[in-house]
Amino acid sequence: LPHLNNTIIKNHYKEIQELYLKDDSPWVIGFSGGKDSTATLQLVFESIKQMDTKMYHKDIWVLSSDTRVEIPSVVEKVDTTLDLINKYSKKHNLPFKTQLVKPEADSTFFVNIIGRGYPAPTRTFRWCTDRLKIQPASKFIEDKVSEYGTVIVVLGNRKKESISRAQSMANHEIKGNILKKHSTLTNAFVYTPIEDWDIDDVWGYLGFVESPWGEDNENIVKMYRKAGGDECPLVTDTSTSSCGNSRFGCWTCTVVSQDKSIQGFIENGETWLTPMA
Repeated sequence: LPHLNNTIIKNHYKEIQELYLKDDSPWVIGFSGGKDSTATLQLVFESIKQMDTKMYHKDIWVLSSDTRVEIPSVVEKVDTTLDLINKYSKKHNLPFKTQLVKPEADSTFFVNIIGRGYPAPTRTFRWCTDRLKIQPASKFIEDKVSEYGTVIVVLGNRKKESISRAQSMANHEIKGNILKKHSTLTNAFVYTPIEDWDIDDVWGYLGFVESPWGEDNENIVKMYRKAGGDECPLVTDTSTSSCGNSRFGCWTCTVVSQDKSIQGFIENGETWLTPMA
């Protein structure tokens, strides 16, 4: 691996295991189907899988968000992963559960555009992120907080993604604690196990460490190769950038002049996406 080695990876596993055993707060892992969230999920899954089943005392939810206007190829990838995780977890009595959240019918993209006459989203009026992404994910987390008191949200955020991401993560640090404060949700804390990884670490880990739930990680490489873009992360607050210019995301996006990822899929043989483009 470029910068990782077996010792570093084992230390990650140990940290995750110790954090899991520390209290009774359930975990919610944000999973978008992209490289960073897949690497994070795989890291946690492998750590927990290595523990004695008698030590499983709380749920770990794998939370994904479907805006109802995602590129179908990405939706299919997420659905496949969630299905494999469910089957593997049930078969081996692991504490993982999956949850796919969607916006309520009256908050969907087309209800707002056609039904309410909203203007199409722009950089200065990006109403879609809150309604399609933040609200459904936040509601799920808030429900868990009200049920259990506190929740730990596990995200694939990395400091080296951008200066603004690094700054945002630094702003929410808790001195002497590996957990961070959530920017908007009370009694929700954030754990970012790959925060110091760079992009080579992410691809190296996915390339050299097999998926613990039995998926072929080559599929995610192929998806990126086709799309030529970056993923839209699972968004739970406004401090997280929803998407960049080159990304997996909503095929209806009007914030970009051309959706490079869907164009990439088409150029690489998925011509059935042409009407969406």
